[in-house]
Amino acid sequence: MNFNELQIKDYNYELPENRIAKYPLPERDSSKLLVYEKGKISNSSFSKLTNLFSSNELFVFNNTKVIQARLNFKKITGANIEIFCLEPVEPTDYNLMFQSVKSCKWKCIVGNLKKWKTGNLNLNVKLDNSETVVKAKKEESFFDSHIIEFSWDNPGISFGNILEQTGQTPIPPYLKRKSEEDDKKRYQTVYSKHKGSVAAPTAGLHFTENVLKSLSKKGIDTGFITLHVGAGTFKPVKSDFVSEHEMHTEHFSVTKDLIEKLILKAGKITAVGTTTVRTLESLYYLGLRLEQNPDLSNFHIKQWEVYDMKQSISSERALKNILTYMLKKGISKIDASTQIIIVPGFKFRLTDKLITNFHQPKSTLLLLIAAFIGKDWKKVYDFALNNNFRFLSYGDSSVLIK
Repeated sequence: MNFNELQIKDYNYELPENRIAKYPLPERDSSKLLVYEKGKISNSSFSKLTNLFSSNELFVFNNTKVIQARLNFKKITGANIEIFCLEPVEPTDYNLMFQSVKSCKWKCIVGNLKKWKTGNLNLNVKLDNSETVVKAKKEESFFDSHIIEFSWDNPGISFGNILEQTGQTPIPPYLKRKSEEDDKKRYQTVYSKHKGSVAAPTAGLHFTENVLKSLSKKGIDTGFITLHVGAGTFKPVKSDFVSEHEMHTEHFSVTKDLIEKLILKAGKITAVGTTTVRTLESLYYLGLRLEQNPDLSNFHIKQWEVYDMKQSISSERALKNILTYMLKKGISKIDASTQIIIVPGFKFRLTDKLITNFHQPKSTLLLLIAAFIGKDWKKVYDFALNNNFRFLSYGDSSVLIK
């Protein structure tokens, strides 16, 4: 396929406002489940998910945890300035960032920016028996984001504390409402562990402890990657041609334990969510690059580079290259980043089945679905629209089996 000819208008559909789920259902696993298997479509319930799979398969989840990334400051004039923390700048490590006790810098989006021309912003923070004033200083500015330095003078309060207690849940803009207390729990998977995302890996929102237990009881194994979902996941494709769209970069980490499981379960891997797909498929190309250069030091996958790679190896060999590298270096975890864009014509190397929600028209996520099941994506979305499925982050789910 000539990717320069791929037009986003071909990946569009009409999504009525009333089909966007503004709130989650009372029970996570009571959501509807569309089942696509080899061209056939049927209707089920997420609570019956396990029935669709055999023992000895592997489910891979993204265990990132959504942070309370929106901080609301108020100027002396009364103007509200919202600062949306996107990703850490200093320190860049998420764990060190959340442990910061004096100052830190983030790449941010600033709401009502026109009201904040000069000076610092102050936010009074009270945590249990401690209190402090958090100052926000605007530093370098880019086209659509800014570097903001936060500082405070109470060493008993970390920036993680400040976000957790003072920040608001960064629910998606298309919900067109303010976050509520319940969002803190419901816009989070039950298995979330590592803080860093500013958007939830929404395919996982349907899982409950009961569903996870049913997987285990059937002999289905589970593994976890950590990819911190950025706000770029909501970035629409505004250019007519997909080749002109700049894909966002996301950081991920994968353990040696998971690599070993992926090798054992080759051909039986179910990705829970598109972020997991991006990670799994990026792993193949990291393994391919290690084949070419065993001493590779740059673990970043660029947007289009995978389509230019002429060499091809088995997924098992690619994974073994990563495992060999980890054993050689004596490390139990690999940290990497990916800008990979998955569009029709992409060859999936590690993802055999996919669990995912229903995505926005003209989005890179919809392009990924079209890459996975081909032109049948239209049949799937027509079925969902005609059978009262709920769409987007708090909406219903689907399982796609090629």
